[in-house]
Amino acid sequence: MKNKVYDISQTLRPGIPVWPGDTNFAIDSVWEIDNQSPVLVSRITMSTHSGTHADAPSHYAADGADIAACDLEPYLGACHVVHVDPGDDAVSASNIGGFLAAQDGPIERVLFRTFDNFPHDAWPDGFRAIDAGLIRALAERGCRLVGTDTPSLDPQTSKTMDAHMAVRDTGMAILEGLVLEGVPAGRYELIALPLKIAQADAGLARAVLRSLD
Repeated sequence: MKNKVYDISQTLRPGIPVWPGDTNFAIDSVWEIDNQSPVLVSRITMSTHSGTHADAPSHYAADGADIAACDLEPYLGACHVVHVDPGDDAVSASNIGGFLAAQDGPIERVLFRTFDNFPHDAWPDGFRAIDAGLIRALAERGCRLVGTDTPSLDPQTSKTMDAHMAVRDTGMAILEGLVLEGVPAGRYELIALPLKIAQADAGLARAVLRSLD
């Protein structure tokens, strides 16, 4: 039986919600197929944090590496999708205690689904953040990457970026803006390689999950 593949990436398009004040997505033609040109070539204007993306350390640390210099290993391999029960507080270890207790080995990668229905067409004010203590608890279990279906690990109004700082201190990688609706909780293979862009503070990712036997 062929392993099922889940595309967990947002579709980049005009009108895709972006962080308030950030660059809107736009695409237009530089050349169009006509008597003068045999090809269509387009130009894109966008934020490095549009849609599904991987944060580079340079996004939250002045001395951090850009996305082109990041190790690809964290973005490729076995991972767990964890469904989080509804709530307004930051996702903490107590919210996923059952999952943590059920794992008897290393937890290399974890993706959190906080939305039952992903907000494709509207900015999700008040989205659910990830607690910095949970980041550290996962790191102690061997976690190399944490992902979320929200725009950020930290609250929209955060000035201290506690979750990002915990990632910095533990050397983990980050995926944000994942689309996990319709993906059952469980273990998968993650393939989410960020684009190799020099000096970029994030890399767009075509993120997929492949079911495991």
